[in-house]
Amino acid sequence: MTRKERFEACTAYFQKAMPEAETELTFGNTYELLVAVILSAQCTDKRVNMTTPALFRKYPDVPSLAKAEYDDVFDLIKSISFPGNKSRHL
Repeated sequence: MTRKERFEACTAYFQKAMPEAETELTFGNTYELLVAVILSAQCTDKRVNMTTPALFRKYPDVPSLAKAEYDDVFDLIKSISFPGNKSRHL
């Protein structure tokens, strides 16, 4: 089986098993979903949902987050696991 065939088989399986997959993460657009997913690694969705409102108020879009200072982002997400790494990646 080629990589493409394995990928297609895996994708078909998950589409059948979970046709309407849901998440506990709270988000309003794809930017917020991406940030929430990055923050959720090794952390609970509940904790991420408690943290993201302040982050999104200060940085409501990609350009504003791109201009953010590391320390400012760190301060907003410090209650989440591995805030140093996640601040750098955001």
